[in-house]
Amino acid sequence: MQPTSPLQTIEKQTKPSNGIRTVLNFIGGKWVDSLGTEFLPVMNPSLGQKIALVPVSTAQDVDNAVRSARAAFKGWSATPIKERAQIFYRFKTLMEKNAEPLAALVHEENGKTMSEATAEIDKAIEVTEFACSMPQLTSGEILEVSKGVECRIDRHPLGVVASITPFNFPNMVPNWTIPNALVLGNTMLLKPSQLVPLSSIRIAELLKEAGLPDGVFNIVHGTQAVVEAICDHPGIEAVSFVGSTKVAKIVYARATSRHKRALCLGGAKNHLIVLPDANEEMAATNIAASMSGCAGQRCMAASAMVAVGPVDHIIQKLCDEARKIVPGKNLGAVITKEAKERIERYITEAEQQGAKVLVDGRRATVDGKNDGYYVGPTVIDFVKPEMKIAQEEVFGPVLSIMRVKTIDEAMTIENNNPYGNAASVFTQSGGAARQVMERASAGMIGVNIGVPVPREPFSFGGWNDSKFGACDITGKSSIEFFTKLKKTTIKWNPESKVNWMS
Repeated sequence: MQPTSPLQTIEKQTKPSNGIRTVLNFIGGKWVDSLGTEFLPVMNPSLGQKIALVPVSTAQDVDNAVRSARAAFKGWSATPIKERAQIFYRFKTLMEKNAEPLAALVHEENGKTMSEATAEIDKAIEVTEFACSMPQLTSGEILEVSKGVECRIDRHPLGVVASITPFNFPNMVPNWTIPNALVLGNTMLLKPSQLVPLSSIRIAELLKEAGLPDGVFNIVHGTQAVVEAICDHPGIEAVSFVGSTKVAKIVYARATSRHKRALCLGGAKNHLIVLPDANEEMAATNIAASMSGCAGQRCMAASAMVAVGPVDHIIQKLCDEARKIVPGKNLGAVITKEAKERIERYITEAEQQGAKVLVDGRRATVDGKNDGYYVGPTVIDFVKPEMKIAQEEVFGPVLSIMRVKTIDEAMTIENNNPYGNAASVFTQSGGAARQVMERASAGMIGVNIGVPVPREPFSFGGWNDSKFGACDITGKSSIEFFTKLKKTTIKWNPESKVNWMS
């Protein structure tokens, strides 16, 4: 008999009291077993303990979800947009009421601190609030182009869309796409990271409680086979992806080769350019928070600082601030044991190549959580632009400092970076700030801000190897991605004089 809960205790493998649970797919408004026979462990990174099993679903599971979404599309797309938005008003209220347990779930499966997890839920609520404004933002256009002749534009949903999301924001990134895509009239298949499948379960439950019709939102868990099936399925009209640049390129190429829309966000190497006149306190605290927030596992993290001229006083203050960031207290775990080992290899290699480790986060441990995956905040000075740590995305709480003499040299380093997610400058000079704002090759710019994430209704999206595809994933730009235009020309009055426009 099919279990009614998304989490089923595995009595044959462990005692129920151990809390090991099996994750189910969500298709057609019901929790269903995957057709796959393989399962992967879901770990609590803070403790290094298994908390669940996630199925490795199949292409047939994807097809079943698409069939469900396609069946729901006709009724959902015909529902007036104001009525669709009302469901997401209720969903927003439910998230607000459940903010604490939602944050606790993110903390459990991702390892970030509770304050970071709470901030993630707050952002998910904000993007949902923006989705509720869609009726006012998509009202269409109409113009009398000639006597008795009108042209109008209306937006229509695409159909079934898919969203493939990463491990670093289990609740926020799915909600980058779910509210906007669904309020606009699409139906959806979500493929969350197999490392953090639990938050998506609560999202589905709250959507159902808010009144979302069955089949409008579906979840299929799994790995590469599910992603490939999403890219290949002829019933899916558009694919959004957030993850590494390597995989983003593959997903974009495969999806577009099947004539789908695709928007794929990749990695980052964000440069923070620090000038001697920067406010010492503001610069140091912002940079330290940026490099260590979410254990550095975010595409907006500061990973490269370009020190322009004599800024040793700021670097010293930065190191003092970094030492206040304590693993297990105000610094969460990284996602896996393999991630911890990879991050520490970057640090060791840079040190062997001549860089100086000012604050060393290697071999970090937390009392009572000895099996957790922790890397402490790390600041490395005298890094050369050609070093691997200066070129590649470390995705950990590590800041590399490169020293230059002029803004021109700093901009050369930033511009040569293949990524283009974000760049920031710390200065009290409006002229210097303007130079960086105009010359940085990045989609999101900060002035005296370490994490320049735009707030709604402004959209999130980078340049270069940080994004593949048109439009951005949130804000007003997402409307273009998730809808198509219908242009209609109307003439009723035969008595009107005919000209070239009619």
